[in-house]
Amino acid sequence: MVGEHSKEFQETGRPVVGEMTGRERVMAALAGQAVDRTPVCNPTSVATVELMDLVDAHFPDANRDGEKMARLAATSYTELGFDSVMPVFTIIQESSALGCEIQWEGKDNWPTVRMSKPIWKSADDVKMPSDFLKHPDITCVLDAIRRLRQELGDEVAIIGKTMGPWTLGYHVFGVEPFLLMSLDDPGHTKLCLDRMKEITVAFGQAQIDAGADALTLPDHATGDLVSGEYYREFLRDLHTELVDEIPIPLILHICGRTVDRMDYIAQTGLAAFHYDSKNDPAESMEIVTDRIALVGNINNPQTLYANGPEQVAEEVVRNLDAGVPLVGPECAIPLQTAIENLKEIPLAVARWHADRDSSLPAASEVQDR
Repeated sequence: MVGEHSKEFQETGRPVVGEMTGRERVMAALAGQAVDRTPVCNPTSVATVELMDLVDAHFPDANRDGEKMARLAATSYTELGFDSVMPVFTIIQESSALGCEIQWEGKDNWPTVRMSKPIWKSADDVKMPSDFLKHPDITCVLDAIRRLRQELGDEVAIIGKTMGPWTLGYHVFGVEPFLLMSLDDPGHTKLCLDRMKEITVAFGQAQIDAGADALTLPDHATGDLVSGEYYREFLRDLHTELVDEIPIPLILHICGRTVDRMDYIAQTGLAAFHYDSKNDPAESMEIVTDRIALVGNINNPQTLYANGPEQVAEEVVRNLDAGVPLVGPECAIPLQTAIENLKEIPLAVARWHADRDSSLPAASEVQDR
């Protein structure tokens, strides 16, 4: 039972402020509506080795078995106190189903696509297999979402993940060939992206049917690989089309410094942008205004992995002071991250709100729970 820790955790430490459920809180924030407090949201993975050990659901099995995937994902809510769960810990489920060779790793490392062995060379090769949605690495995700919805009900937002066409391009063509194609033949690259969009939509819709409330859309046009103008040329309109075709909120994820494309991202109609710690919260909020919600941007390698709760709280407060609507880690966290650092995120959010609203529990009461 994925929800077996829920009651105990709520009694001993989950900082619940106000009357909204986690699901209501996240969905309201994604829609730009009022919330009782800032939701703590994890659009990407918060799985850790410590959490794997706690619920006996380890990589690689937790990436390929729906029951174990759900069990591990639920800890985001039952153990950490987040307002969302997200069971798709990898970025390679679709690529595996398309035929890419995958390097599956143990519990202390991420599975990866063997990009040295691309499966496609041109738009003529781009085709979603007829049995794509029946592949085991796809069906396990759908099974996990159904289990989470059954066990957790409407208590918490269930966020799925469907990879964007740009990221799929890296996996199926190889990073260097794909980027060279975008330079040498932009028109052909756009044709490839348009055809790969079918894969993004199909997997997204399947997760909606399974019970997902929102979807993360990782599309790694990262700041260290492509420019903001590249995003405008290749992805702005494509992401707008995805908003039209996928009927639940989409949370775009792009790593790196991305202030040079945030204005374009805010033009797409996407519900939210999950942004990196390389971007200042106040500067980012000034760019996107109220056109799109920001989610983030607690630093992973330094703050969450190498530092302690005090530094985590400082970054949480920086986001809250800037008016960031949803707070959480900047990306999939390092697998060796300490649980106490992750728990500090909702605790810091609760203290910040309690200190500003006398009708809420005092900060000391929240900390002592």
